[in-house]
Amino acid sequence: MLRLVTLCLALAISSAALAMEPQEKFGPGVDLALAKKSRVAVILTLDAQADTAKIAASNKGDARIVAAVAALRAQAQRTQAPVRKWLDARAVSYRAFWAANVISLEVDAAMAQSLAKRGDIARIELDAPMKRLAPVEFAPIDANKAIESGVTRVNAPALWAMGFRGQGVLVAGEDTGIQWDHPALKANYAGWDGTTADHNYHWRDAIGAGGSGGSCGTATQAPCDDNSHGTHTVGTMVGDDGGSNQIGVAPRARWIGCRNMDQGNGTPTTYIDCMQWMMAPTQLNGSNPDPLRAPHVVNNSWGCPVSEGCTTPNILRTVVENVRNAGILMVVSAGNSGSGCSTILDPPSFYEASFSVGAIGTTAMASFSSRGPITPDGSNRLKPDIVAPGVGTRSAVPGNGYGGKSGTSMAGPHVAGVAALLMSIDPTLKRDPARIEAIMRATAVNDVTNTQVCGGIPAATIPNNVVGYGRIDALSAARNGLGVLGVAGFE
Repeated sequence: MLRLVTLCLALAISSAALAMEPQEKFGPGVDLALAKKSRVAVILTLDAQADTAKIAASNKGDARIVAAVAALRAQAQRTQAPVRKWLDARAVSYRAFWAANVISLEVDAAMAQSLAKRGDIARIELDAPMKRLAPVEFAPIDANKAIESGVTRVNAPALWAMGFRGQGVLVAGEDTGIQWDHPALKANYAGWDGTTADHNYHWRDAIGAGGSGGSCGTATQAPCDDNSHGTHTVGTMVGDDGGSNQIGVAPRARWIGCRNMDQGNGTPTTYIDCMQWMMAPTQLNGSNPDPLRAPHVVNNSWGCPVSEGCTTPNILRTVVENVRNAGILMVVSAGNSGSGCSTILDPPSFYEASFSVGAIGTTAMASFSSRGPITPDGSNRLKPDIVAPGVGTRSAVPGNGYGGKSGTSMAGPHVAGVAALLMSIDPTLKRDPARIEAIMRATAVNDVTNTQVCGGIPAATIPNNVVGYGRIDALSAARNGLGVLGVAGFE
C-alpha cells in the first residue's frame, strides 16, 4: 500500500508539471522582450541540480572542491545531453555551464515556447545587461598615508607584526578586470614568478569576443581593466608597492582575476562564467580545468539590479551556493542604496551563501550603505553580515596610479583581505567558509555609531540590520576567534 501511495503521489506531481503552461516557466520580462525583439538572450535553468550541500558536509580541504566540481560536471553532462542534442539538431549556438546547471543562448518566440514545453527545463529567464556597484565618489589622490586608513582600521598591521600577511592564501577578484602589472599588484599576481608572466589559470575574460571593444579590446589574453573598479578592489585586498603605498590588507596573499563586466556592464552569463572559472581555473583557451588552483576567497563588488533586467531574485542563487559549498568564501558588497531600511536589493548581496558587507566611515555607518532586512526574496533575512571601511578608500587605479573611491565595493575587499590574514594564521580555514564566517561574525567589534532601527531590531542589539555583527577586526579575530596568544609582538 505504501508503494502504491508513493507511486500515485509521484504520478500526480509529474502530471502537474506536465500541465504547467509554457509561459509559467518564463521569468519576468521574457514575454515582453520577445514581443519587442525577434531574438532575445535567455538562460535556461534545467530541472535537475546537483546537491553540493551534501558534498560540503562530507568533505574537507581541497577534497571538498574536487568532489564538488566533479559532481557538478557529471550532473550537467548527464542532464543537459537531451536538450543540447535538440539545440545541436537545429544548429543553435549556446553556452553550457556546470557551475549551475544552465544553458545560455538566444531564442525567438517559437523556440522559447518549444523549450518551455520540455520537462527538463525548469525556468527561462532574461540574460540582460547588468552593472557594477558604481562608487559613490571618485577623486584622484596625490598624497598617501603609507599604510592606508582602512587597512589600519581593520587592525591588519597588528597581524603583520606577528608575521601573518596572507602568505599561502589565494584571493580572487570578479570585476571590471585588473591592471596586473600595477606596481602595487604585480608582485602578488599568481601568474608572475618574478621574471615572466604566465596568464594560464590566473586570468579569465568572460566577456570574450563579443565585447564592445573598450580600452581592453575583446577576448583579452592578459589581465586588463577598462574601468578602474576591479584594479581598485584587488588593491585593497593585497596591494603593496614595497614602498610607501601599503594599500592592501593582506599584502602577501596571491591573486587571480576574472573580467565579468564590459566597461562596467555584465550579464548573468558573464557572472556565471566567472564563478564557474573560480571553482576550476583553466588555461586561457578554456581547457584543462583544475579545481586545485581555485582561490580560497573571492571578492564580489558588483550587483545585479532590477533596473538592468535582473528581475528574478534567485537567478544567481544556485551558482553562489555551489561556489560556497565547494569551499570558497564569497564576500559580497551589500550595495549603495541606503540609508533606508530594506535597501539590500540586488543579487547576490542578499543570498544566505553570500558574506555581505556594509560600509562605514571613521566611526559611523556610511549614509549610502544599504541596510536589511532582506525583502526581494521574502526571507526577511538579517543582512549585512558585517561592516568595514568604505569611505574615501585609497587604492590602485590603472595607469600605475592611485585614487580614492567610496562605496560598499570598497568595504568588501577589506573583509576579503582579513579573511586571507586569518587563513595564513590557520590554514585549516581554507575551504571552510562556514567556519571563517562564524569567526568573523563572532569577533566583530561593536564600535560603530548607530541609532537606526531596521526590521524591528534595536540599534543596541547585535546583530542588527544596519551594522550586522559589527566592524571587521583582524586582531580581534586572531585573538578571540583563533586563540593566537603568546606570539612575539602580539601583546
